[in-house]
Amino acid sequence: MKTRLIALTVAGLMGAAPAMADLVVPNLSYRTGAYGANGTQYADGFNDYFALLNERDGGIGGEIIQVPECETAYNTEKGIECYEETKDTGALVYNPLSTGITYQLIPKVSVDKKVLYTPGYGRTSAKNGKVFEWVFNAPANYWDGASVAIKYLLDENGGDLSGKKIALVYHNSAYGKEPIRTLEGLAEKHGYELSLVPVDAPGQEQKSQWLQIRRDKPDYVIMYGWGVMNQAAIQEASNIRFPMENFIGIWWSGSEVDVLPVGDKANGYKALTFNGVGMDYPIYDDIKTYLLDADKASQGGEHVGSALYSRGMYAAVVISEAIRTAQELSGVSAITAEQLRDGFENLEITPERLSEIGLPDFGPEIKMSCDNHGGSGMARLQQWDATAKQWNLITEFTEPDQDILAPLVEEDSAAYAKESGITPRDC
Repeated sequence: MKTRLIALTVAGLMGAAPAMADLVVPNLSYRTGAYGANGTQYADGFNDYFALLNERDGGIGGEIIQVPECETAYNTEKGIECYEETKDTGALVYNPLSTGITYQLIPKVSVDKKVLYTPGYGRTSAKNGKVFEWVFNAPANYWDGASVAIKYLLDENGGDLSGKKIALVYHNSAYGKEPIRTLEGLAEKHGYELSLVPVDAPGQEQKSQWLQIRRDKPDYVIMYGWGVMNQAAIQEASNIRFPMENFIGIWWSGSEVDVLPVGDKANGYKALTFNGVGMDYPIYDDIKTYLLDADKASQGGEHVGSALYSRGMYAAVVISEAIRTAQELSGVSAITAEQLRDGFENLEITPERLSEIGLPDFGPEIKMSCDNHGGSGMARLQQWDATAKQWNLITEFTEPDQDILAPLVEEDSAAYAKESGITPRDC
């Protein structure tokens, strides 16, 4: 049985197009299944930012934003069904929060001329806009995250990692395998020893992996996990008394649901992030006024301010700014997906603009172009305070090692272009 759109959000799309409903941004969410606890928070943040713009500003450029939601359960087949069900509703852009779904959608959006926005996930080499004309993954990708983690460890070790042991604990999927080439290249450059520790989904059972880690005695562990795998790994790390301050997760391994179940033993655990943490930003005053107090927040505002809520909200911010840019470039408010693609390629979100939005220092500066669909790749680290039950930012935004990453992006995107029969664009 095909996944169906939530009736309330779709009702206006299935009849005659309403005068003020020209901007359609489907939310391919997952609130059920093994990853529902993570996906639901992201979906709430994504929904709420667009709801805020509708309630406070009357939409974007005078156009109300429709956000029809379709449940994928983090299942690739269901994700494709959701795409097919929504693509003819005027949909402008998709953000499926799934690397598996993303890989399947890349060739489809190229034919259908829809924008695919995959911040912090998906196919890393989609950063090359010459090959991936319809895909954008700013502000950072999986390889950027791996490089920033190594840069942090270099700083922690006086610039020298030679002879150190680093283990990668990873979700045994396309997502989890993404950083391997990067970490191998960085190992050659910096002289550390890399060991690979795969974890099959969903990842609740990891005793054998952490026995291996206890035996190998790595100096640091980097984790690319998702869902229950994260809290299981943090618990197992605690069980073998692995020092939490030497354990670093990618941004998808850095939410409250990953650490709270472990209690005080998760204290000191670190994770990468490309967005701010907590609610000490002016935008949350507006969310309270226009959504929470008016009982219009997604799911009653249960997850407002959480790490994943913030990331979903940030994805909506970037899409909204790309829509504004497209409206300015085209001179029309009811833009098409093709015009939105141009908006993304000309998008610039400065620190000043983030402050105007109410999110000062929330994310890195973003500037995209025809050939750069991934931005700067900058990220920072956060650390868990189990007593206060909150994340604290512990570094500034850091640039990844493009000497290692740029050739990998070029190589991987060239291979994709060859196997897909794509002639790279001139930019």
